[in-house]
Amino acid sequence: MMARSITRRWASTATLLGLTAALLAACGSGGKPKPAELGPNPGLLGARQVWTAKVGEVGYPLDVQVTGQQVALASSDGTVLALDARTGRELWRASTKAKLSAGVGSDGQRTAVATQANEIVVFESGRELWRQKLAAQVVTAPFVAGGRVFVLSADRSVTALDGASGRRLWAQQRPGDPLVLRQSGVILAVGDTLVVGLSGRLVGLNPLNGQVRWDVPVATPRGTNDVERLVDLVGRVSRVGDSVCVRSFQIGVGCVDAARGTLAWTKPSSGYVGVHGDDRMVYGPESDGKLVAWNRSNGTQAWVSERLRYRQLTAPLALGRSVIVGDETGLVHFLSREDGSPLTRVSTDGSPIVAAPVVAGDTLVVVTRNGNVYGYAPE
Repeated sequence: MMARSITRRWASTATLLGLTAALLAACGSGGKPKPAELGPNPGLLGARQVWTAKVGEVGYPLDVQVTGQQVALASSDGTVLALDARTGRELWRASTKAKLSAGVGSDGQRTAVATQANEIVVFESGRELWRQKLAAQVVTAPFVAGGRVFVLSADRSVTALDGASGRRLWAQQRPGDPLVLRQSGVILAVGDTLVVGLSGRLVGLNPLNGQVRWDVPVATPRGTNDVERLVDLVGRVSRVGDSVCVRSFQIGVGCVDAARGTLAWTKPSSGYVGVHGDDRMVYGPESDGKLVAWNRSNGTQAWVSERLRYRQLTAPLALGRSVIVGDETGLVHFLSREDGSPLTRVSTDGSPIVAAPVVAGDTLVVVTRNGNVYGYAPE
């Protein structure tokens, strides 16, 4: 993996400088491989641009949050924005007045982000409701559900805050590792269980008190130093019913039965962004741009596409008959879910697509590093 893409994603609870030097040495001095030519756009699928909006430059691990027809997102400078996905109309706009480290979490009523000053800031209809200081940095978007705001911090702690007041309700702390990723982790709900990624483990917590209900290892540390032994689960996540499939950074992909708290399968996979899928398949890019499809039931590999190698892909979105990924040149690629063959592609502003594509109603939404937001009506 190229040094530029790795150093952008790491943070250390000790020193970032020493870690960066170690990574650069490990990556060597070779240049970035040249992506393969894409060829003519096959145009086998319609994807019409229906609106654009502007949020501001995005240089942090953004998660675009969809609730019904509302899309919530935020820029690096602390601008938080809610849009109507049907028209791109701005519903409200607010500011934290501080740079962001993570966002966005929302249940449609309350929207939460994290600042670089370790504050969780919550808005309601564009009005700041409260802010709460935490002890550690947050690089994963807060999870808002059940009248609460759940926060996964970089020190491997999980904190529950009251959604109306910001009052601390409980905290669950795991022993911290020397290094953590500066990249969005895993936090979601499955039924009445809060599911979080802690190092290489997927853990089910009681959302009322933080007690552990189950703990499943998806990946185990390996290597002889802190860099080689770092294990983290990264977003996005593919959830279908009780099946939760995740990526462990540069180690593998695996699926867990969240109802039973058992591991279904794991497979080796060298990638650094998350996965998505349907009831049949799980899709995810490798760090060199190969896109892989695994059978959800047992993890066997269904197909591999090498058409987008070395394009630094986002996590995918499975939608209709397509698997959709963005790349570092601002292109959005639609590939067949059956075999990975290209269906069509659309262009944005030429800057990297910075978040996994999302769908709200009938609209596909993508965001670029320059802060442009695009709504498409795919076939």
